[in-house]
Amino acid sequence: MSTYTQIIYQLVFSTKGRERSLSESGQEKLYSFIWGILKNKKCHLYRIGGIEDHIHIIAHIHPTIAVASLIKDIKLATTSFIKSEQLFPRFSGWQDGYGAFTYSISAKDNLIEYVKKQKEHHKKRNFKEEYIKLLEEHGIEYDEKYLV
Repeated sequence: MSTYTQIIYQLVFSTKGRERSLSESGQEKLYSFIWGILKNKKCHLYRIGGIEDHIHIIAHIHPTIAVASLIKDIKLATTSFIKSEQLFPRFSGWQDGYGAFTYSISAKDNLIEYVKKQKEHHKKRNFKEEYIKLLEEHGIEYDEKYLV
């Protein structure tokens, strides 16, 4: 029997110290690079977006890929890419952790729209508030001291 999965992931991580270093002018180039990483790992990207201090990736992850490994690979590769391309001069790295939230395929369109509207969304809510809302919506217990 073959393996079949249909799990939509929302992956979220921020810059180190939530620096607002991902300037809008370089974001598309960064997102294209991340799309290439996902494609090489047989993952399907639905949408990627964010603002200056964090990104959201909406994707189906191939069942042979561990989420933690994928995030590690994305962070390592993008850090090298950003430095070699001098894409974001103030970028000093990614935060240590990440959020990975799962959804059914029926949520795909809403997730895509949510990520498309990140700039508007963050006029009302900062990253920490958004992240706490995601954790609470998914019933994840957290310690506030790790959300600095």
